[in-house]
Amino acid sequence: MVATRRAWVRGLAVGALAAAALAGCGFQFRGTGLRFAFRTLRLQAAADSDVLDSLRAQLQAAGVGVLDASRPSAAGAPGPEPAPAADVVLQVLQDQRERVVVGTTAAGQVRELALRRRFRFVLRTPTGRELIQPTELLQERELSFSETVVLGKEAEEALLFDDMRAAVVRQLLVRLAAVASPN
Repeated sequence: MVATRRAWVRGLAVGALAAAALAGCGFQFRGTGLRFAFRTLRLQAAADSDVLDSLRAQLQAAGVGVLDASRPSAAGAPGPEPAPAADVVLQVLQDQRERVVVGTTAAGQVRELALRRRFRFVLRTPTGRELIQPTELLQERELSFSETVVLGKEAEEALLFDDMRAAVVRQLLVRLAAVASPN
């Protein structure tokens, strides 16, 4: 029991020392503590998606106001309200999930899939000046497939798509944070 307690305390001390060393050298996870040169952003997209939901939540958590061109105004409002001005406009050109068969057996059964998440966007000022030219973010994962474990493979596919969504949102946030002042 005493040896177990000593090992636990020793592990805790080593972990605390490692955390202090990493913090002291300036280590920081990518995407944390991002600062944006704009206070409000208008989203323009043909349809809502999980990427846009995550992006909206991340921006709002960072203190950026997100105005949505695709969402209606408050219910019961007497007529259309003028759209509030935004510092920048993020126009989504493409937001697509792809599932492509890349390997089959001699009998024609699917053995391998390629999963892709493609997101194209452009960032402009309200006057139309491009701050980020049309850019495509692409994530790709491979998935082996077996008809005998379809439910497990469907769950794995959902996890891979979720991972790709998170990676696209991280990349997009870093690109938005790198934009100089829109004025």
